[in-house]
Amino acid sequence: MLRNLISYIDSVKARDPAPRSRAEILLYPGVWSLAFHRVAHRLYRARLFFLARLVNHIARFLTGNDIHPGARIGKRFFIDHGFTVIGETAEIGDDVTLYQNVTLGGTDPANGIAGKRHPTLQDGVIVGSGAQVLGPVQVGARARVGANAVVTKNVPDGATMVGIPARQMLVDVTAYQRDFVPYGTPCSDCFDPEKQKLEMLQCEVEQLQKRLAHLMAERQTPQLPDADTLFKDRDRA
Repeated sequence: MLRNLISYIDSVKARDPAPRSRAEILLYPGVWSLAFHRVAHRLYRARLFFLARLVNHIARFLTGNDIHPGARIGKRFFIDHGFTVIGETAEIGDDVTLYQNVTLGGTDPANGIAGKRHPTLQDGVIVGSGAQVLGPVQVGARARVGANAVVTKNVPDGATMVGIPARQMLVDVTAYQRDFVPYGTPCSDCFDPEKQKLEMLQCEVEQLQKRLAHLMAERQTPQLPDADTLFKDRDRA
């Protein structure tokens, strides 16, 4: 057990350079949230629902994170800072990182009938602060969800999602190959297909404006007959 705890603390240290020692990490609310959830989940599986909820409420009061006892969470899960909400049927793989104010929420509760209402996060997923992952969607392994993104559709493996609704963006290969990217997205400028489309449309509009101005200038300029036409008209006269 001690070896597993040290391994978990070291995994947190690898994702958060702020702590100066392992003991400092033991004060993190995200670490305590996971510890309380392990207890609540065992009670939940034993069908001791009231006790599981009681542990959940104590954990929420002490840590600010609300993790339903029914949620299934893998190894080395880390909530950085806090105020995160995780629903009952959520499933989280190994080495997943959530930042503050993340919601793994459900949609279409079907009048309280039990079912898969919450998302599934596979191994190595990073979800940035304020992001919302809603419904029974699949977020692929090593996918990254940027801050304040709203995900309502399945996310491919290794994808980086940004925006409302979330859409996939291309990331430089050096950033993509990194084992961990804080807050889910690299801080450098990234190629955004939607932004490129807007820039192309802007260029087309500018070209059309120049062409229209040229045509208007031609219409306003009086058309004088050339010299050959004047000489012919004079000879006829």
